[in-house]
Amino acid sequence: MSETVKPDGYNTPVPAKIFTPDKVETRIGTLEFDDGLPTQATAQILFDHLDFLRGVEAFLTCVPAASVEAMRLGMEEVGITASHQVGIADQLLDSNPLFLTGNTDTVYVSGILDLERDGPTVVEIPPGCGPTTVNDAWFRFVTDMGRPGPDRGQGGKYLIVPAGYDGPVPDGHFVAETRSRINWLIMRGLLVDGRPDAPTKNFHDGLRVYPLAQADAPPEMEFISLGGREFNTIHANDVSFYDELDAVIQREPLEVIDDETRGLLAAIGIIKGRPFAPDDRMRALLTDAVAVANGTARAIAFKTRDPEAYKYPGSKWKSAFIGDDYRWLIDDGIGGRNLDARTLFFYLATVNTPAMALKIPGVGSQYAFTEHDTTGEYLDGAKDYELTLPPDVPAKDFWSIVLYDTQTRSELQTGQPFPSKNNTRDPLVANPDGSLTLTFGPTPPTHNPGNWTQTVPGKKWFTILRLYGPLEPWFDNTWMPGDIEPVHVP
Repeated sequence: MSETVKPDGYNTPVPAKIFTPDKVETRIGTLEFDDGLPTQATAQILFDHLDFLRGVEAFLTCVPAASVEAMRLGMEEVGITASHQVGIADQLLDSNPLFLTGNTDTVYVSGILDLERDGPTVVEIPPGCGPTTVNDAWFRFVTDMGRPGPDRGQGGKYLIVPAGYDGPVPDGHFVAETRSRINWLIMRGLLVDGRPDAPTKNFHDGLRVYPLAQADAPPEMEFISLGGREFNTIHANDVSFYDELDAVIQREPLEVIDDETRGLLAAIGIIKGRPFAPDDRMRALLTDAVAVANGTARAIAFKTRDPEAYKYPGSKWKSAFIGDDYRWLIDDGIGGRNLDARTLFFYLATVNTPAMALKIPGVGSQYAFTEHDTTGEYLDGAKDYELTLPPDVPAKDFWSIVLYDTQTRSELQTGQPFPSKNNTRDPLVANPDGSLTLTFGPTPPTHNPGNWTQTVPGKKWFTILRLYGPLEPWFDNTWMPGDIEPVHVP
């Protein structure tokens, strides 16, 4: 039983734990109360702190929405303003654009679907498509297409409809419902003989995107090459983040998020149908909040404290889908949502699909990333490193390793247009036992320079190992990559 007290003015004893002292020392300063009533100065400290906290939480919760908005703006920047216009990495994605952990090893096709403008929208995909996904404006999964989708790689017609749609559905269409107006279509064509020609032709010949209302006379597709283009698809990490977020809230249906999230945003002044116009006090608090929130996201991503993030005991390799769940639910929801795991993924990456998280041998893709060497130090662009992959990398289609800039989380910009290695594209030299040693550093080594990927002195970097068509040894951990080791170059 808790201690009770009977101060002056009380007729009965009261539990001491429910009282508020007249003075409390806290991390935000001294809080003062008069018989439980905050002084004016204390109230101001607490309200400033509350607004700051909500600004931090709004960033961590809403990075997915701002990221899709940045993607939409980036696509608009290169001329993609209608559903029949798509960007295509027909020369593969080099390091010029700013694109969260994009890969150099598939032919990307990127399009934006606007269901308020166009109504229900048809996506016709050809046979042989690689992993293809539609995500909504909050980066939630809508549907897969291609091999992981219901067409199972045979191609087909998909109809993307708004929530509650009860209109006509033509025969032979796979129907997917979305809660949002803006949706991102992202397709990946797998290289043939290490080249992008075949998947590029496949998309040109067979991809069609158009409003259902124009099904009888769809507009001709426009493929906009992304090769060598400079554009940005990454959300802000300064106070303009909240302006990006406000644009999403103003555009999207009210129901795109729940009451709780709408309330969080309303607390910092982001309300659908009203201008977002923070006063000087609030803008200063949000400027501070976004700095702390961005730093927090970076700590979660690059210095995670979650032991489940690590793919192998004692290894530096981590999974972007902690818990192997694209919803980041703990024990299928019993433990709620792993909020830090969700932040880790969306701060570093795009494309949310079960095909990247679930165990589907031979289908989809799997990933591991690291920013640390075997000594526990960050990977340094001025140093030389080795990574050994054991024989028989368990990837039915291909594997690759790509280097990324820790600031932009985009491909590392070096003297090499593609900061990566791919077993179907690059003439890699294996060791006598069948293993493969990849090297990283600012200058090429004299031994097996074809296995080398360039880094930049003065810049940190991280890397992602990708397996397309991952096989059972990846899932049961009977095949494991080595960690990245620093080497001394005389």
